[in-house]
Amino acid sequence: MTVHRQMMNLGIRSIEARRIVGRAPPESAHDDVAVEEPLEIRIAGERLAVTMRTPGHDRELVLGFLFAEGVIGSTKDVLGVVHCGRVGDEARENTIDVTLVPGMKPPIDPETGLLTRRGTLMTSACGVCGRRSIDDLVARVAPLAHTNPGIARSVLTGAVRSLRDRQPIFGRTGGCHAVSLVDFDGREIATYEDIGRHNAVDKVVGSRLLADALPGAGMVLVVSGRSSFEIVQKAFSAGVPIVAAVSAPSSLAIDLAKRANITLAGFVRDETMTVYTSPERIT
Repeated sequence: MTVHRQMMNLGIRSIEARRIVGRAPPESAHDDVAVEEPLEIRIAGERLAVTMRTPGHDRELVLGFLFAEGVIGSTKDVLGVVHCGRVGDEARENTIDVTLVPGMKPPIDPETGLLTRRGTLMTSACGVCGRRSIDDLVARVAPLAHTNPGIARSVLTGAVRSLRDRQPIFGRTGGCHAVSLVDFDGREIATYEDIGRHNAVDKVVGSRLLADALPGAGMVLVVSGRSSFEIVQKAFSAGVPIVAAVSAPSSLAIDLAKRANITLAGFVRDETMTVYTSPERIT
């Protein structure tokens, strides 16, 4: 089984700093920090979105993002995903242009004539409107079916606990999130780190798109930190029935998980967890 991991050399930068300990004189030091740079996503040369991300596996990130937004249904809808600009230009590494297959139309807002995001229903009128966003998603993606047998609680807590061991960038910088996809037996399928949890999820989903391995029935999305609406949205779009996080979910994440029939667990630490929706999948 192939495990996809973040390219650590792109995600870390060493900087000069001053370290202060107690009342001792400050000392010069080098400190590793997580890299944060913008990535502009274009379709046929027109900007769709800009996300702040940790460089590395940009192709997976873009494909996962477009899939979650409902722009593409699989890699068969895509002719090319390439960095664009002059070779050697720093901006080239931070801009990706996507070419869709003939007949595939990018999402256009009829009011503005501009590209618009579908999955989170961003419009000039309302931005991300919670209830409308959930209605839009449920209309596009059917609520997930229950999977039998479910997952043992020990497997779930073990998957979250072992996530820490799969975070080399965090280990060096203390400033990066991580997301793993594991199966119901606890086997790791893919792990990515990024300055943003949502980007790490996009990289995981994009890697499964490239492997032609979606939907993710029988899989668990394991998230460092909290679960936001966007995290659950991406799991829902990818057909992943369980989201387990180290910290708390937001209220809108819970609302969407309930509508999507996703098992959402928070505060998964040691042998404890709080299950907010669809607890019957956990045995």
